Amino acid sequence: MDGTGTPGNQGTDAGAADVAEHTLLDGLRAGHEPAFADLVTHYGGPMLAVARRILGNEEDARDCVQDALISAAGKIEKFEGRSKLSTWLHRIVVNSALSQLRARARRPEQSIEPLMPEFSMMGCRIERPEDDYLSLDDVIDKTKVGSVVRDAIEQLPESYRIVLLLRDIEEFSVRETAELLETSEGAVKTRLHRARSALKLLLEPVLARREDT
Repeated sequence: MDGTGTPGNQGTDAGAADVAEHTLLDGLRAGHEPAFADLVTHYGGPMLAVARRILGNEEDARDCVQDALISAAGKIEKFEGRSKLSTWLHRIVVNSALSQLRARARRPEQSIEPLMPEFSMMGCRIERPEDDYLSLDDVIDKTKVGSVVRDAIEQLPESYRIVLLLRDIEEFSVRETAELLETSEGAVKTRLHRARSALKLLLEPVLARREDT
């Protein structure tokens, strides 16, 4: 063994991935149907996961991914290769999901205020009653911790939920998030701060029990 096997294999894997991506792109640009099938096979799953997080509905998410894949195939000539194909597709599916949200007939958004921490006249934090706190064992048995976090995020008003997802889950920058949502960076920062504060409060029943065990 020459001591370079692992790095060498990683380099080979990366090179193979690059070749596969270039081959896929060439096929898509030539309009080959097998290339589109490969696009769906390799990238459809991750795109569907993104759409689910944003739309919260399986049927809508699948429609979103279908639209995003068709859009990507139609715009493939504009892909210049400055980023990974997966990154480019990620942005397309996020845009498609946000477009669906804008097109929905929506009820007036609920206020985030009931989810924010409360303070007394003396400036002290008002704690929730102990009865509101869940047993961690109960939480894990019922849904697993990851599901608890997802459920808590779903309780946020939509405009706050989307900002939190784009920044903390999808990892867009503040500037990119503002562009995607067609709003200002200041608005993104404000919503993100309040969304994080509300989420922390929603998760306190679990976190408190963790500290007690």
